[in-house]
Amino acid sequence: MNAPKDVGHPDSMLRRLSKEPGAAAGERIFHHGARLVLLIALATLVTGFFPPAARMTIGRFEVGQVASEDVIARVPFRIPKTQGELQRDRALAMGSVPPTFDRVSQAGDSMGQGLRSFFDAVDSASATGERSAVERVLRSRSLAATPSQVDALMRDDIRRLMRGVALRAATELIPQGVVDAGQALDITTSTITVHEGDSERSVPVGQLSTQREFFDAALGLLPPGTAPDVANLLRLVLIRHIEFSYVLNVVATELDRDAAARSVQLDKGEVLQGQAIVRAADPIDADDIERLEAYQQELRTRGLLEDRGVQLVPAVGAWLVNLMLFAVFGLVLLFFRREVYGNFRWVLLMALLVAAYFTVGRAIAANGMRAEWLPIAFVALPVAILWDTRMALVLVCVLATVTGTLPPFEDYGVVLTVLVSGAAAAMSVRALRRRSETWVSIAIIAAAAGLVLLGHGLATEHDIADVTRAAGVAAGNATVSALLAMGSLWVFELFTGITTDQTLLEWADPTRPLLKRLSLEAPGTYAHTINVANLCESAANAVGANGLLARVGVYYHDVGKMLKPHYFVENQPDGRNPHDKLKPETSAAVVLEHITEGERLAREEKVPEVIVDFILEHHGTQRIGFFYEKALEESDGPVDETRFSYPGPKPRSKETAIALLADSCESATRALKDPTPERIRELIHSIVQSKMDAGQLSEAPLTLAEISRIEEQFAKILTGVLHRRIEYPATKHLTDAPGGTRPEADGRASRGSPAWKTSDHA
Repeated sequence: MNAPKDVGHPDSMLRRLSKEPGAAAGERIFHHGARLVLLIALATLVTGFFPPAARMTIGRFEVGQVASEDVIARVPFRIPKTQGELQRDRALAMGSVPPTFDRVSQAGDSMGQGLRSFFDAVDSASATGERSAVERVLRSRSLAATPSQVDALMRDDIRRLMRGVALRAATELIPQGVVDAGQALDITTSTITVHEGDSERSVPVGQLSTQREFFDAALGLLPPGTAPDVANLLRLVLIRHIEFSYVLNVVATELDRDAAARSVQLDKGEVLQGQAIVRAADPIDADDIERLEAYQQELRTRGLLEDRGVQLVPAVGAWLVNLMLFAVFGLVLLFFRREVYGNFRWVLLMALLVAAYFTVGRAIAANGMRAEWLPIAFVALPVAILWDTRMALVLVCVLATVTGTLPPFEDYGVVLTVLVSGAAAAMSVRALRRRSETWVSIAIIAAAAGLVLLGHGLATEHDIADVTRAAGVAAGNATVSALLAMGSLWVFELFTGITTDQTLLEWADPTRPLLKRLSLEAPGTYAHTINVANLCESAANAVGANGLLARVGVYYHDVGKMLKPHYFVENQPDGRNPHDKLKPETSAAVVLEHITEGERLAREEKVPEVIVDFILEHHGTQRIGFFYEKALEESDGPVDETRFSYPGPKPRSKETAIALLADSCESATRALKDPTPERIRELIHSIVQSKMDAGQLSEAPLTLAEISRIEEQFAKILTGVLHRRIEYPATKHLTDAPGGTRPEADGRASRGSPAWKTSDHA
């Protein structure tokens, strides 16, 4: 969550509602009351959309209870089967339908033709007298024969024997009826229906043979005493060329079975008008309860069941339940997310997302659509992206609980689906860094919803086809909800003033106009920016800050320098410094200008506010030491310190504070003549301590332990970057400075003042 310091017009109502309440009771009531109104509005909206169903009964009966009076049917009604009974009866009906097989009359001839072709090829290969020729024929037919079997095939008598037996099996046994063993497993009746041409007939299952039985019968045609190798080779040849005379007709079989399933009665009994449903003094059993519930449903359908008084009380109860459940999330924000609770824009956006969720839920219920269309991902994704995953998870749990209390969705499976889909959406944000990766999030949500639907369907013995349809709906919902959420994200960012990681990545593109200009017009500053960005990202990640924000913010922190790049030392390759000819006040004004001009350029390009903060805060309010000291030397009187101080403000976030430290440390270490690890660590510590002593970190939320880790990260990276290189004899004359001395790293020492004191690279 990367939010600007101020959101909205200073005098707007949203601005007033987002201000921290004062000590006055009126201000506190105004502040918290506005948020309470949102809770009440949401509870009222949900209760209005989903009023509690009238609890109309004909009496309270439980299993084992003794009936106190007769219950006589005033209207005839039927007793529907339970879901389990209906599934059982349909399965029995489908199992009683003989499967339909197509008769393939030419199977034997086709198989015989294939066998003749095979043995002709073997005869030709054997006639050459080369064993390898026979092996090639076997390999071409995917037959793995042993050496002894190949030797057998080289014999004319063995080939004639195998040819005769194989052709006899194809022409005599195949027409009798051979079926694939896998298809035979689908036979649950004593007969099958055989379709041949335009006619159909029933064939007893006992007349069918599977391929195993066919192979055994074929091998039985071999003369007694035939070698096992020959028999096994014949089996392989038959396996390779077998064609079935009966082939399962899946379409016809399923149509017949589906017709049988639809023919099953939906009711298991009927009660006539005037018939006793329950007799007084008789114990109530499960069958009695079924009849009573069926009777009550029939009376409700006919509009004959009387209500038990006005339904205001149930409505108030439902409203109170909704209010308390929404209050759970409100209290989480109040106690654990005070920043979110305090910003009314943010709270309002979450309320609008929740309202949209239940509005779509109302449309789903009104049109009889499946509950799997509930768009929980549309709520979870924006909340997780704009704020954090934990808050999104809490909101998902609350919404799933509220959904489970609503009359159209009072089902444990619905609660599970909403809960798991929403949680998957919230946690999939960890894999979502770019908008192009939205499909990864969609896949995660769809997979999670599909798995929970499958698990619940198996546990409750639901029809697997219905479970499959539900999973397809959930996948479609995940796609639509995620695409709508990601497509609307820029609107949410605009409304809340929050800059997401996806937007930050877009602003990190080096082809952005400002970054492109910076790299071309101030290449030295651009190189410095990249180095500082590396430092900031590593340090930010080490202290739990937003490393991406730190990197992208630093990319823009010095864009103001490209207007007058030659006034900054990193852009002075020839060593000429224009400040040598300027007064200290003028030089300071030029250096200070890179802050104001940088802000102006950034705002013209509509750069997010959190990135503009880096431009304003990366120097804090510190002095431009070198020019201030020079002004003191040249002036006989007092010097206006404000003319030599950055306008600020001081860093107010971890990321901008790290940028302030990294900017100075990177510049200073570049000026070290002998950058040993010890000297680098000492210099970094000295710079950080000076910033702390000057109060530049007084408004940043950094602890001493975090500052220590930041120093450690700086030292680790800069030590690696500034390690000493080996001098190569062939190029030593190029790396040595004129006169045999080594050049300074960037000419900063020529000014007579350490670079870390100025922090302006001027």
